[in-house]
Amino acid sequence: MFDQMLCDLGVDTIDGQDYYIPSDLWAEKNELIRGVCAIGKDDGSVELLGVDACPDEDWNAVWEAEHPVQELPLGIRIVPHCAFGAGHHETTSMLIDSLLGADLKGKKVLDHGTGTGVLAIFAKRLGAAHVVAVDIDEKSVQNAKENAELNHVDIEVQHSSISDFRFQIFDLILANIHRNILIEYMPKYAEALEEGGELWMSGFYEADCAALKEAAEDNGLQVIDVLANGEWRLMRCRNKELPPKI
Repeated sequence: MFDQMLCDLGVDTIDGQDYYIPSDLWAEKNELIRGVCAIGKDDGSVELLGVDACPDEDWNAVWEAEHPVQELPLGIRIVPHCAFGAGHHETTSMLIDSLLGADLKGKKVLDHGTGTGVLAIFAKRLGAAHVVAVDIDEKSVQNAKENAELNHVDIEVQHSSISDFRFQIFDLILANIHRNILIEYMPKYAEALEEGGELWMSGFYEADCAALKEAAEDNGLQVIDVLANGEWRLMRCRNKELPPKI
């Protein structure tokens, strides 16, 4: 919940106990951020914020040095740069495990917020007929393209949002993103799903499940199951027809 509150304020890069806050965001919301960090945590402790200026470094080089390329299942290799999704975070690994247990042959798959492209690459390697990977961050798009080439898979990578997808229908939508974005785009997910198609969402906590379940059901999606890995959750939903309004 503590991390979620910081994310709600725009702090979108979290690494262990360090939160990297852009200078313009800090100038605009430093009092709010400090207030969040002084709120009591679930274990009864109080989190206090200490602030240090980050040196001007090549953060890509630092990240790559700290996250060496490792081989994932199916021999897939991911170079993460600064994009999310090297394959070892709890949310990513849950989705990879689910993909490994699914029959994707001939399916059309959308990976919304693709990051490094890791989930899209797995989907294609597992037999999906067509995979579209989208991200609003240009660096992530370039990173995903590089990883697709590295792993010799043909996926469609776009600098875009699911809002731009009209009249395209998918059998499976993957979304490993912030809770608020998942709720915002739930109508789009439902609109873009084939009848009987599935939406797999992660990137949130147990406390977020009720709100996500409500948003899913309001848009005609039925929750199949919720999986757990540590404090993180994966919710899988299936598209169904809404009952007629009376």
